[in-house]
Amino acid sequence: MEKIIKKFGFKDQLGYVFGDLAGSMINLYIDLYILTFSTYVLGISAKWMAGLFLFAKIWDAINDPLIGSLPDRIRIGKSGDKFKPYIKIAMIPLAISVLMCFADVSSWSMTMKHIWIALGYLIYGMSYTGTSMPYGAMASVITRDPVERTKLSRARSLGGTLVGVLFLPLVPMFVWNKDQTVNPQAFFILAIVACVLSIVFYFVLLTFTTERYSEADNKKQIANNYKFFDVLKEAIKNRPLIGVMVASFGNCIASASMGSLSSFLYREYYHAPRMMALTSPLSIPILFFVFPLIPKLAHKFGKRKVIIASALYNIVFSSCLFLFPISNVYVYLVLSTLANIGQTGFMMLIWAFITDCIDYQEYKTNKRADGTLYSIYTFSKKIGTSITHSGSTYFLAAIGYVSGVATQQAGVGAGIRGMVTIMPAVAGLVEIIGMGLIFNLSKAKTEMIYAELAQRRSKSEGDGEK
Repeated sequence: MEKIIKKFGFKDQLGYVFGDLAGSMINLYIDLYILTFSTYVLGISAKWMAGLFLFAKIWDAINDPLIGSLPDRIRIGKSGDKFKPYIKIAMIPLAISVLMCFADVSSWSMTMKHIWIALGYLIYGMSYTGTSMPYGAMASVITRDPVERTKLSRARSLGGTLVGVLFLPLVPMFVWNKDQTVNPQAFFILAIVACVLSIVFYFVLLTFTTERYSEADNKKQIANNYKFFDVLKEAIKNRPLIGVMVASFGNCIASASMGSLSSFLYREYYHAPRMMALTSPLSIPILFFVFPLIPKLAHKFGKRKVIIASALYNIVFSSCLFLFPISNVYVYLVLSTLANIGQTGFMMLIWAFITDCIDYQEYKTNKRADGTLYSIYTFSKKIGTSITHSGSTYFLAAIGYVSGVATQQAGVGAGIRGMVTIMPAVAGLVEIIGMGLIFNLSKAKTEMIYAELAQRRSKSEGDGEK
């Protein structure tokens, strides 16, 4: 008897939103505030943290393809799902890692503090890989329809945005006292909140989403005798994937600027660290405007053109902020929020390009390896993250920032301002190189690939029934 599978719908999109909420609760909190916590609370130098970021991210990037290829090679559990069982395994150590990263161990010896924070950060990196790999790749088995995939990409961007709007604004309000001193206990309390909510949100993802094409994909995978290095060899020739990788490196640059470095900007240049709490609420009206608009623009003009236009917007606006310093913190808040619209558009669409790259490789090779290709993409993204986070942290030290002191030397705040405002403009340029010069799938060519793959699958299913 043929198994009846529910059609793709709002429930899948809602579940996918919660999947990103689950990962972002921990990912964004750690990425944005572990440097602040480690320097201000534990007294660890920014230079040492830069070294940790570089080592951890490179190690994390190396194991990405190994962990990401597991669903393509090994099916676990009895549900028949390809990706969900792996999320169930990794989500618990991920939740525990945030507690480790923000535990107040300031009374320990300096050696033990270094070991503890390194251990927590490494566990975080590997367990986040264990959840984010299958979560990102499962979009390709939830639906094969390009419009529905764009909806999933938009849903994914909404999850992180909601964390930014509803959770992250609480952080500076609690962790900074009114006299601009730090509150170590608040970091850990918020870590408990992130830990619990992450687990709850992952359960919603697992319950609401449906892997519709896992079984067929698994049969095809076995028939093709999956080999990791064969997939890797073809991925190197996948020009659209290379273009997306380069563009995502640009987004990593922007994220470093808008994330952890911004807390230093508000603390050392504007001397108002709590003001960072207003950045996310200010973005709510923009989100309501952009959220329904981006898919419509992508459908009319193509995702690629919308991405390039967003990057151009970001370059112009961010360059103005760099060239013309804003002394009033409230004016800067508004203008920097407007400048970040370009990156909002990028994040809403980029995940749909990943599934296009997976389809392109199937089109060229007649073989499909969702998890492996997605992990190759995230390998490049984590290399990019390690370079940008470590690089910006080294620049922070080079500017003259010293951790643990009440007042920085003259010029440090201005140096941080220049770095934070120019980085998004550089990011936009890199995104244009990736999506404008390297990525070579036009709207018409992408639709042709969709049609060709649909025809092949229809023929394959017809042959299988004979």
